[in-house]
Amino acid sequence: MPAAAALLVLSLTGCGSPAAPPTTAAAPEASLPPTTPPSTAAVPAVDESVADHTVVATAAVSRVVAHRDPDPASPEVGRFANPIPSGAPLVFEVRSQRGGWLEVALPVRPNGTTAWIAAGTVTLSRNRFRIEVDVSDHRLVVWDSDQVVVDTPVGIGTGSTPTPIGSFYLIELLAPADPGGIYGPYAFGLSGYSETLASFNGGEGVIGIHGTDDPTSIGRDSSHGCIRVPNETIAHMASILPLGTPVVIAP
Repeated sequence: MPAAAALLVLSLTGCGSPAAPPTTAAAPEASLPPTTPPSTAAVPAVDESVADHTVVATAAVSRVVAHRDPDPASPEVGRFANPIPSGAPLVFEVRSQRGGWLEVALPVRPNGTTAWIAAGTVTLSRNRFRIEVDVSDHRLVVWDSDQVVVDTPVGIGTGSTPTPIGSFYLIELLAPADPGGIYGPYAFGLSGYSETLASFNGGEGVIGIHGTDDPTSIGRDSSHGCIRVPNETIAHMASILPLGTPVVIAP
């Protein structure tokens, strides 16, 4: 997946303004080859019985329209530009399939929103990675199928600005200009939003997973909702995790 040239002032809920705008970083390709490109006449099946992978939909058009039901005449839930404002490709986590339609998780408020998109507007790929965050234990685990590849303590949101609970996915990977700054060398943007802050630093309160310039904040309630990991850990995660990787945050 090529890196984009666009810049974004990172406004993840959790740490404050960066010293300089980060660039989008190249995310690893999905770990298995993509399926046949989209066609409503021959849509690759989403096999929900396979437990060791999820399915990522990457936009193949400049704008994807999401509908409430798997029907082009049903009300629109939203329209999503590709690429997204940071320059990253537009991706969705696929939840289910019905004929030529895919039920996907959306990167919108309220958290947990799903809708249906036409399979002919995306390409599908399999992803064997997933992230699990236990906020009560201040711990993040990355799985590669049934193998743990990352197990680390994390900093999470404070009592007044908690890290939201739910199922999300990675939507972008950013590389701050100063790898020693408040976000560390990399920051993943998630599809979820703060449930206590309507906006943050001029942004929409997007939740992220990122490094930190304050190692003492790891293992504590220390952020405005983002998940802080050690810098060497976020660098490793950035090297292996494709966009669309699911993130489950549990209480």
